[in-house]
Amino acid sequence: MKYKILILITFFATATFAQDSAADTTYWRIGGTSSLTFSQVSLTNWAAGGQNSVAINSNFNIFANRVKGRGKWENSMDLAYGLIKQGDAGFSKSDDLINLVTKYSYLINKDNSKWFFSALMDFRTQFYEGVDEEGKYISNFMAPGYLTIGLGVSYDPSEKLSFSYQPITGKFTFVRDQDLANQGAYGVDAAVLANDGVTIIEEGKKARAEIGSFFRAKYKNDIFESKLELFTGYTENQGEIDVNWQNALVVQLTKVLSANVFTQLLYDKDILIGQDENGDGDTDDAGELTDRVQFKSVLGIGLTYKFGQQKPQG
Repeated sequence: MKYKILILITFFATATFAQDSAADTTYWRIGGTSSLTFSQVSLTNWAAGGQNSVAINSNFNIFANRVKGRGKWENSMDLAYGLIKQGDAGFSKSDDLINLVTKYSYLINKDNSKWFFSALMDFRTQFYEGVDEEGKYISNFMAPGYLTIGLGVSYDPSEKLSFSYQPITGKFTFVRDQDLANQGAYGVDAAVLANDGVTIIEEGKKARAEIGSFFRAKYKNDIFESKLELFTGYTENQGEIDVNWQNALVVQLTKVLSANVFTQLLYDKDILIGQDENGDGDTDDAGELTDRVQFKSVLGIGLTYKFGQQKPQG
């Protein structure tokens, strides 16, 4: 468990030692934010009931954008990891994210600075294995992993707001754990079993490819960032739309102390989960597995450090 907590501290320390001078270049704008938030509930002879709890969440976001001539290259990395401990139980994972995005845009008409040809690559996975409320192993690094690559156009009406549409997009799902792949987790083809339902004739596939279209809208100002991503396939499950909507609000209370709110809404037709009737985070009926809307929110007060050039050049 110590190395898990070390991951959280490393996120924050990495940003703390970042050099602001690296952002002072002719064509590049580099910067980021690191936050570490804590919460604790301690109860003694509490008539209303409840459990003692401790939670820690870390987020690290960095960007590097280059603008030169008619070309614009935008890069970002978002990392998140969180732990929670309730009652006598040990620490369990509450947040886990690796997200790398790179986008290159080329101005279509030099007399119109808002429309671009664009190419986008988005990769996401997690750091560490995940289990459900019953302790069953359900995920790990690159299980799943998602890679989206697309070509299309983008419209950037301002520095804060941008839209991208890639009508030619490949979405690749990776499940690099054979046990999970054999189960057909996250939409890959499951193992082929013999008549006894146990013996494996053919191992499950560790990857799945889809061709479709991808839409991405992003808004960012000094304290708030919102990203909406939509993907629909051309061949399989036509009309179904995968949704990933992320929001982050960071309000600076003092130079290093801030209040943070992070939310994420997910819908993916290939992720099958049980029903959580009471919203406690536990699956109430694991027997009825189907695609469902997922929602996560993280609220905390903690340390935040911003570095680099946060505002646009000029």
